[in-house]
Amino acid sequence: MALLALVLMAGSAGVMLMLAHAGMTAHKEAVQWWAAISVGGLVVMTVMIFSGWSERLPDPSLTIVQMSWTITSGAVAYVLAGDARGVVPSVLAMILFFGTFGLSLAQVIGIGSYALFAFVVAVAAAARFNAASYTVVDTAYALMVLLVLAGSIALNLRIQSIRQRLGLQREALAQALAENRELAMRDELTGLLNRRAMLDLMLLEQRRSLRSGRPLLLALLDIDHFKPINDQHGHSTGDRALQAFTAAVRGSVRDTDVLARWGGEEFVLMLCDTRVDDGLELLDRVRGAVAQLQVLHVSETVRFTVSAGLAQHVPGETIEHTLDRADQALYTAKALGRNRVAVAPSPRPIGAASAHLRP
Repeated sequence: MALLALVLMAGSAGVMLMLAHAGMTAHKEAVQWWAAISVGGLVVMTVMIFSGWSERLPDPSLTIVQMSWTITSGAVAYVLAGDARGVVPSVLAMILFFGTFGLSLAQVIGIGSYALFAFVVAVAAAARFNAASYTVVDTAYALMVLLVLAGSIALNLRIQSIRQRLGLQREALAQALAENRELAMRDELTGLLNRRAMLDLMLLEQRRSLRSGRPLLLALLDIDHFKPINDQHGHSTGDRALQAFTAAVRGSVRDTDVLARWGGEEFVLMLCDTRVDDGLELLDRVRGAVAQLQVLHVSETVRFTVSAGLAQHVPGETIEHTLDRADQALYTAKALGRNRVAVAPSPRPIGAASAHLRP
């Protein structure tokens, strides 16, 4: 845009120099100085922008400065152009349109007001500078300048209004997309991460654990005898049980621990930077909290327990393999009476140790 402004100013200067060479301006030397100063000023601004010097300023693109400079240059050109000053209004309109998309509403009003002031002064000074009497043609030129200014400002304000509306629509769209992403990542009933989102997070934590050497634990939790709850008390009671379970687990774990709904009544808990003994203690706390839950159904109270399988991720194995070992530990806990936590043995050597149990 800076280069475009420079090219446009150079073109305008060329037109003025052509008029001066044809003898249509009263002061040829003044026009030459005007051309040199006008183009030179924009050359300096362009160098400031391309060198990166302007990045330290509030307006790195120097839009306001460039427009103010070109408006002032246009007003002076109106005075110098003499009988050919009718070409200036079109240049003025081009200047005002140039910065439309880079200005705020207040800046559009401000720059339009400055342009109006500058050309009022230029119209008043033109006749005196050219030593001529004020004629109907001068009035026509002045009116044309005012019309161009008024039309340009009105159109700029309209464009600003459209920009604001588009900005609001863009914000609304961004919010809707964020909500859709959130819905795609969350289980609607419990508000927990869903299976897909949790798997992505576990893969990320796997890489972090590998870099840092800190332990990573994965636990599979399954509500004991959940199907009879749905069958005997209805799915609404089952849904309340899942929500109560979620709240109990969240209240028993740390803020850094991540719980996700893996499917049905099965959940995954990821424990970062946690040793096995600490993870086992935490899961035992979760087990106790769940055992204390009471979900009301009509006149009776529904109670349930949870079984859990815990596995430590080992460098070199996949997340899926770690989850398989946690799942095997979960089956061990259920086979030994449920309402307990089992720790999967290390995969090396596989099967060398039996699962540790915490009733």
